[in-house]
Amino acid sequence: MPIDVHGTVAEGFEGVREEFAAVLAGERDDPGAQLVVYRHGRRVVDLWGGDGIDGDSLTSLYSIAKGAAHLVVALLVQDGVLDLDREVAAYWPEFGVHGKDRLTLGELLEHRAGLVGDAEQAFTVEELADDRVVAARLAARRPLWEPGSAWGYHAFVIGALTGEVVRRVTGRSVQELYEERIRAPYGLDYYLGLPAAAEKRWVDVQPLVPTPEEAALLKERAAAADSIRGIAFNAHGPAPTDLVAFGNHPRVKALGPTSSGGVGNARGAAGMYAAAVSSVNGRPPLLTPATAADFGALRTPGGPDLVTGGDDHFARGFEYVPALLPFLGTGAFGHSGATGSLAFADPANGLAYAYTRRRFGFPSGVGAGPENGRLAQSVLRAAKSL
Repeated sequence: MPIDVHGTVAEGFEGVREEFAAVLAGERDDPGAQLVVYRHGRRVVDLWGGDGIDGDSLTSLYSIAKGAAHLVVALLVQDGVLDLDREVAAYWPEFGVHGKDRLTLGELLEHRAGLVGDAEQAFTVEELADDRVVAARLAARRPLWEPGSAWGYHAFVIGALTGEVVRRVTGRSVQELYEERIRAPYGLDYYLGLPAAAEKRWVDVQPLVPTPEEAALLKERAAAADSIRGIAFNAHGPAPTDLVAFGNHPRVKALGPTSSGGVGNARGAAGMYAAAVSSVNGRPPLLTPATAADFGALRTPGGPDLVTGGDDHFARGFEYVPALLPFLGTGAFGHSGATGSLAFADPANGLAYAYTRRRFGFPSGVGAGPENGRLAQSVLRAAKSL
């Protein structure tokens, strides 16, 4: 049934509103969604619709946190503080055991470390919420493959690992640097650690309502808990991590783990990517074109993702978005979130995009929902028509 769409679009982007309305109307379950787009640093789409959602609502955006965290890393590389070709162990000596001593920071950012989780002891939700706890545990562990030789999605842990490198060099957490250099200067409604003053705008993530066929597939996935995938998604312990409960957990919201615990809305996520590659409110882009091109380039071409078994392609800390949306410019980079959300920058077309949804889609936990293809194409059509 139709869902009322609220918000505004700039002249020329009326078709985006129509596509957003069609997407919401076609959903089996009301997702409660937001869509925001910037073009050349100016907000041109600001839409929302669905149960319990308005433009200011904040919710868990899961792995969109990886984009925020690695924007901080990109800035530190750009500043000359970090060197992508230097071994992680040179910054973090405790990491250099069990064959991990030759892994470079660049390879770590490309999900090549083989440390997708703790195979010996699953993390509790409270532990996953704390990047320092995750980093200390994994530094002592044996990798699940020879570091640098293959790649696989480090779903719950990549931000903790890269974040410990940042901490060893700067003495500051990624969360602190993100707040100081990115969120506060631009007034972004995207947080790595939700402040108490914003709590009143929080809305809970809602679970998938599976069909019988989908429920059977989910049960089959759960049966493979001891696989590499099970370890990566922390499903191999006595209490497998439930993504809905994780996203709504008070400690996750408060600490903002940089792999999967950011809280925000589409305005904040799109604004972050606009600031990364465009002039916003008179400020120059955070990233130079060279840095954006380096961090946004495809780094894992061909071969299977050892965790998902699929064709997830990664840039440096970001996802290589044209692997999902091939009609975009080759330098588009960003990250999806478990509910089906997606946020990215497309420097070639001067666009920054964020689509968020409150309810999980199917299959849950695997990244951007397919509706992002329709929505992003409508955005690109509008932009090119201008």
